[in-house]
Amino acid sequence: MDFITLSNLNNSRLINDVLVYPLKINKDASGVLVETLRRDWEGIYGPGREFAMQYYSVTPPGLARDEEVWHYHPTNQEDRFLIVQGSIVVAVADNRKGSETYGLLNLFYMQTDRDPYILLIPKRTLHALMVVSEKPAILLNYPTELYNPQEEGRIPFKDAKVTLSDREMFTWEKVRREFPKFYSSINA
Repeated sequence: MDFITLSNLNNSRLINDVLVYPLKINKDASGVLVETLRRDWEGIYGPGREFAMQYYSVTPPGLARDEEVWHYHPTNQEDRFLIVQGSIVVAVADNRKGSETYGLLNLFYMQTDRDPYILLIPKRTLHALMVVSEKPAILLNYPTELYNPQEEGRIPFKDAKVTLSDREMFTWEKVRREFPKFYSSINA
């Protein structure tokens, strides 16, 4: 299973319209400061991608949010994910008919302590996430639209039929196998 990080980003084929924006860590004797979203960050912010709202979620270790269900935003909303504690895997699948990357699955490994970045998830793409760290993960999201229940679509994994590069169906259990040390320690 190939996870996308900043260090292998240039060797990865990204889903059309997905953006990865590296963040700069500023450290000094007083601590750490990281800018998380600026209006002068071309592509990740701008016309059609203005600020609408921000929220955070806290997810326990080992948990996949909606274990067997993909999320998607059917019309306007794009998500901008940033992890500020812990580590997660974000799965993004392109199910947009007519897209040049239709059928492609990207697995983004996002860690707080190494190479932080903000991930833009395009509208109409399927996405889901799972915590792969020993501590809870705190995720910030800067969606491009205010919360609207009509913009919250869900599709069961079995109906979407998203496959890995080996043509096997994607499941979180396959991701868990990539982190055996972590999962054996929390299930002991």
